[in-house]
Amino acid sequence: PVLGRLFSDHLAARLGPARQVGEPIERHHQDVAATLQARLEEVYFALLDALHARTGLRALCLAGGVAFNCVANGKIFDRTPFEQVYVQPAAGDAGLAVGAAFYVYHQVLGHPRTFVMDHAYWGPEFGAGAVRAALDAAGLRYRELPEEVLCRETARHVAGGKIVGWFQGRMEWGPRALGNRSIVADPRRPEMKDVLNRRIKHREPFRPFAPSILEEATAEYFERAYPSPFMILAYPVRAEKRAVIPAPTHVDGTGRLQTVSRQANPRYWRLIKEFECLTGVPVVLNTSFNENEPIVCTPQEAVDCFRRTQMDVLAIGDCLVVKGRTE
Repeated sequence: PVLGRLFSDHLAARLGPARQVGEPIERHHQDVAATLQARLEEVYFALLDALHARTGLRALCLAGGVAFNCVANGKIFDRTPFEQVYVQPAAGDAGLAVGAAFYVYHQVLGHPRTFVMDHAYWGPEFGAGAVRAALDAAGLRYRELPEEVLCRETARHVAGGKIVGWFQGRMEWGPRALGNRSIVADPRRPEMKDVLNRRIKHREPFRPFAPSILEEATAEYFERAYPSPFMILAYPVRAEKRAVIPAPTHVDGTGRLQTVSRQANPRYWRLIKEFECLTGVPVVLNTSFNENEPIVCTPQEAVDCFRRTQMDVLAIGDCLVVKGRTE
C-alpha cells in the first residue's frame, strides 16, 4: 500500500524537512525523536496521575497505540502511584474493540467477570499433517522428535550461534511475536543483532530485539520483576548482566522483555530452560518470524520464509529442519 503525506507543512517548519527513505539518520533526527518521547512521557504521566487522583485505584489497564510505548510503560511504576499495569497484546487500533465488547458484556448486560487474558495465543493452529505437508512439498528433510528432544536440540543450535525459526501452536494475537511465531537466537553474542539484520530482518540498526526470559528469573537480570508476558514494558537490565545479554540490550541499558511462564507457554518455556541448562543464561533473543512482511501464520509461510532467508534451523511443530543436513 502507498500512503500519502501524513503531516502538514507546519510540522516541517517546526522540526525541519522530513528525512527521505534511505537518507542517513542525523543527530537532529535523534534529538527530535528523543524530545518527542520525553514530551509524550510528561503528558502520559500527568494523565495517569490525574486518573489516580480521581479514582484512588492502584491497578491500571491501558489500550490504544500509545499503550505500546514500552519505554514509557516501564517507567509507570516509578513516575506514578500505580502498582499494577495491564496492557492486552493487541492494544492498538486493531484490538480496541475488545474494550467495547467487554463494556457491553459486563456493564450493560451485567454478566460476571470470569475471563482473564493471561496469554496471547488466540490465533490459528495447524496440526502435524499440515506441517508435514508443507515440509514435504518443499522437499525439506526433517526429523520428528519428542518435545524434550526438540527443545534440547533447538537450544543446542541457538547456543551454537545458529538462527532458528520457531513455529509452534496457536499464533499470537497482536503485533508481537511471543514464542509461537518467533525467530530465536543467542542473546550472549554482541554481533547477533547485526547478523540478524544482515541475513534476515534488514531493519534500521536502532531497532532492538527482545529478550525472552523465564518469568522466575526476571529479577536476576532486570531491575524490576513485574511480569511482562506481552512485551510491552522496558526495564533496565542489571548493570552486571548487560555484558551477559548484549544482543537484546538497548543502548540505554534497558530491554523490552517478554517474561515466559511455564503455564502460559510450556514449550517455549522449556526451550529457554534447555538453553539455560547449556549456557547458564535463562534468556533467548526473540524477534518476529518474518522478513519485511507480516508475521508468518501458516506452515507454508514459515517454510517459505525459512527457505528464502539465511535462517539456519526450523523447529516447526515436532519437526526439526537443519539447512545443509542430508540425512
